[in-house]
Amino acid sequence: LTPPVTLHSAQSAPEARDQLARLPQLDMVLLDLELHHEHDGFALLQDIRQSHPVLPIVVLSASNEMAKVIRSIDLGAMGFIPKHSAPEEFKEALLLVITGGIYVPSMRVSDEPMMPPRRRAEDFMPEAARPTALASGWAAPPRSQVDQLPITPRQKDVLRALLQGKSNKVIASDLGIGPDTVKDHVATIFRVLGVSSRTQAVLAVAQWHE
Repeated sequence: LTPPVTLHSAQSAPEARDQLARLPQLDMVLLDLELHHEHDGFALLQDIRQSHPVLPIVVLSASNEMAKVIRSIDLGAMGFIPKHSAPEEFKEALLLVITGGIYVPSMRVSDEPMMPPRRRAEDFMPEAARPTALASGWAAPPRSQVDQLPITPRQKDVLRALLQGKSNKVIASDLGIGPDTVKDHVATIFRVLGVSSRTQAVLAVAQWHE
């Protein structure tokens, strides 16, 4: 059975900020990029992420343009749902995010690779288990292969925190390690996943739900 859900709506950016200030127990924010704001939806997304660093934010948009998806994730969204998605897709996406996952719609980018063609995360995976690449030269391991990633348990802790949108400074504080150590762990994680940025790492891992 699905537990009851209480929704609080806001018609403007100031109203949204007021709701967030008055309702600290909120479990998630659904942000419509096309909703009228005194500034654009991305700016509001950035504001909410800065003021509520661990609150899951899911972006809703009339399109699933790659540029919008990437920018949303880069600004700290944990999900991006096109408005034309089927009800079951909405449910799947929201359940994934509320349980700590990351959701992005199925998509392909242009023929230009986001990374040089290297697939280090696949070196330890059987051929049959390798997923279709999100972009040319970039493939992420499926969820069933997470435990087989050739990284240490501490690096897996860092990866989980990174996927929650936490900064290196916050990760260091939470895990009780130095910022330079976090930086080294992040570099290793990027190398294993075959990506070069947090956004690419999030998008790569987000494909594991498919």
